[in-house]
Amino acid sequence: MMMTKLRIWGGAGEHGRSCYVFEGKQHRIMLDCGVKKEGTGQYPVFPPQMAKGLTTVLLSHAHEDHSMALPLLYKYGYRGEVWTTKATAEQLGSYFRSWRTFVESRGSQLPYSEQDIQSITYRYLEDEAPSGVWYEACPGVRILWGRSGHLAGAVWYTVEIEGKRLFFSGDYSRESELLAADTPDLYTEGGIGILPECKPESTLVDISIMDNAYGMDIDPQPVKLERLRVEMEQILLSGGHVLLPVPAFGRGQEMTVWASEQFPEHTIIIEPDLWQGLKQLIRWKEWLRPEALARILHVLNSSRVFVPRDAAERVSLLEQNTATIIVTRDGMMDSPQARWYYQYLSNTRNMLNEMDSEKNIRNSVILTGHASNGSFGKHLLECTDSNDICIARHLIYKVHQGLSDVRQMLKNVPSKQVVLVHAPKLQTDLVRDELIREGNHGHGGPAREVHSLEPGATIEV
Repeated sequence: MMMTKLRIWGGAGEHGRSCYVFEGKQHRIMLDCGVKKEGTGQYPVFPPQMAKGLTTVLLSHAHEDHSMALPLLYKYGYRGEVWTTKATAEQLGSYFRSWRTFVESRGSQLPYSEQDIQSITYRYLEDEAPSGVWYEACPGVRILWGRSGHLAGAVWYTVEIEGKRLFFSGDYSRESELLAADTPDLYTEGGIGILPECKPESTLVDISIMDNAYGMDIDPQPVKLERLRVEMEQILLSGGHVLLPVPAFGRGQEMTVWASEQFPEHTIIIEPDLWQGLKQLIRWKEWLRPEALARILHVLNSSRVFVPRDAAERVSLLEQNTATIIVTRDGMMDSPQARWYYQYLSNTRNMLNEMDSEKNIRNSVILTGHASNGSFGKHLLECTDSNDICIARHLIYKVHQGLSDVRQMLKNVPSKQVVLVHAPKLQTDLVRDELIREGNHGHGGPAREVHSLEPGATIEV
């Protein structure tokens, strides 16, 4: 008799290339198909011949580490659909262009063609059922989805095949400044909630794939934001500029709104693609917290926020304004635009200090997310000296889960097994060991089995 299995083809024991397959006798459901932004790009480890045998593919959100290997499936013969949201599908074009630029900048070529990208066929979750409602995606496959709070259009999934249930958190955040997150509550069927302690053992989730990108970190968002505010305030009060490199969609828009509220007297320069992302959130109101729309509109109508059209306008704005907050694309600082800002801030401030020896003005680059090995952002973090004219700092803006969040999610989604993902193996080992040490097994606590795995692993469910 064939057992139901979970195959790990990327994402566990590492940051990037999220890719999992929930496999039964009749069905094979892929969850995400992303890349790892190291070297010339690393792709999921699935055998090419497996693509044709997939029943369907579920995509949690648009970020490259969850989506940029999707065209490989079509190259290798997959002819099915990719289930996702309308907002996610709309964002993917920008990420495909950015990923091509990154790969070519490393002297390599994409392993798939433009035709493979165009071959992707999307099916929209919202057209089938609202969040929190089960529906049949295809015969024998039931799906439940909800907003994950990580990005407009980002979702978590619960999948049921052949009598087994899998929960996939995607990238999850309960503490977004702007985005709403639906609490996964798998004890609710047809709108009737059932307390965990009253639910029979047989209906627990069989296996969960759970975002634990921040490992043992237990700090809530307000603590992280206060650290960020203090660091920015010190630089701005000295007359320096603060550069915030961020992804095209997600925390960049959130941090722009937050920064405009924290530093209302300071000029903000935001690049056009990020500005468009902020305007798009108005169209995607269903993904926002109730108060978020008014906050976004306030920034869009602000006289202190500027969107440069070209390099000349960037220079003009920087020369006219001291102590400016700059929001630019690419959280790892690999894009030409991000590097341009870094070089300008380094060279210009150095000249000003030489002209007036009494001044000690420094600029700052603040990275608020993951910096991959080999990225320019990682290089800056490793090489920054306290005497540098433009210093680099790493201060997380929370868009993932740490240990305390995993504990909470396990209360909402008690599972027979859980696979911790999205962090290096050594960090994941620490969280696994801590959950086992706590010993809160059973309903309302950590899973019966907690796994810290790597790509290529397979678990029986």
